[in-house]
Amino acid sequence: MSELESSMITIIHVFHKYSNNKCTLRKADLKELINNEMTHFIMKIQENDTLDQLFSDLDQNGDLEIDFQEFIAMIAMVTSACHDLFIPEHRQ
Repeated sequence: MSELESSMITIIHVFHKYSNNKCTLRKADLKELINNEMTHFIMKIQENDTLDQLFSDLDQNGDLEIDFQEFIAMIAMVTSACHDLFIPEHRQ
């Protein structure tokens, strides 16, 4: 399996770990996932206002849960925002 494929499987496993295999994340689940799994890219969520705003932004269908597609949107946004941190310097 390629490195990218392994990474994709890891994302799926982490989502299901915090969703308790129910395929959606509640607000508390999302906070726990971010605070445990993404602390190098996102500051720990301490304040409920911050969590409320993030959750609201992610919950596109308004069902008060984050499904896998909504979760992947967050992963894509954070990955895109962090991309510049990992660009090797090009020397000519």
